[in-house]
Amino acid sequence: MGMVAPSPAADAPAGHLASGAAPIRARGLRKRFGSLTAVDGIDLEVRAGEAFGILGRNGAGKTSTMRMIGCVSPPTSGALTVLDMDPRRDGPAIRARLGVCPQDNGLDLELTARANLTTYARYFGVSRRVARQRADELLAFMQLEARAKSLAALLSGGMKRRLTIARALVNEPSVVLLDEPTAGLDPQVRHQIWERLFDLRRRGVTLVLTTHYMDEAEQLCDRLVIMDGGRIVAEGTPRGLIEAHVTREVVELRFETGAPDECARRLDGVGRRAEVVSGRVLLYTDDGDGSVPAVYERGLRPSSVLVRRASLEDVFLQLTGRRLAGA
Repeated sequence: MGMVAPSPAADAPAGHLASGAAPIRARGLRKRFGSLTAVDGIDLEVRAGEAFGILGRNGAGKTSTMRMIGCVSPPTSGALTVLDMDPRRDGPAIRARLGVCPQDNGLDLELTARANLTTYARYFGVSRRVARQRADELLAFMQLEARAKSLAALLSGGMKRRLTIARALVNEPSVVLLDEPTAGLDPQVRHQIWERLFDLRRRGVTLVLTTHYMDEAEQLCDRLVIMDGGRIVAEGTPRGLIEAHVTREVVELRFETGAPDECARRLDGVGRRAEVVSGRVLLYTDDGDGSVPAVYERGLRPSSVLVRRASLEDVFLQLTGRRLAGA
């Protein structure tokens, strides 16, 4: 399906991105709302053809950053270029080459799935014939062709989300912005959407997504930044961040009796560290199975023991002292 890959015009419009250039660059980017600083002097660079994630709790500054990149909210200060253009000056030209999937679907519930796509395509000056062709291709791509004639109001939550992503592709964008693309969806639907996003990435489409799901970021992102309090606290590949900030494995311990803080104190020296999170003791170690016997040797009797691979949530906890999930 060629229409989901960026296809710059032959006459190279203003802002046409040179081969290998970064489609998004920010330096010292800030966004203030009165006395509130939502984004506090961040630097980031998104490379062409990669899936780039912005990870953080609600209120971390993710959506404010995306709105500045999407040219719907002007930066308060700092430098920002999108597709080699300045959002303050070239907003309409940039928006014409972006695909945007907002947190709220914003579908026209009284139109069919197909009409939602063809109508949106017309906003970009796409001819009716081409709009119909792209709509049919996108409905097939998002596995919605059987519901093409269904009113959007009658679609399930997962179908509406897939339709919203399809709508973001009707203008053959150079960059697709996805704000919490799977928030509130059940695991099966989330995985269906991940597969579609994997396909887009394989086709060379640049993806920028925000999420507070660490498994989503690990699955989809080539690189990511972690935001907290409007600032970037870490940047890198998912695996690189885990290797740099936490141990390879984590042992989760639950105790029916005894204060978790006291249990954690008694594990001092077992693994790299032990800390209490939501009533559990997390023991960070490079050898989870090898560390479990030491728990019992310390006279502790956990009611449950889980050895798992360390995740981006552990990185977030290490860097901020707070959990990422449940935001």
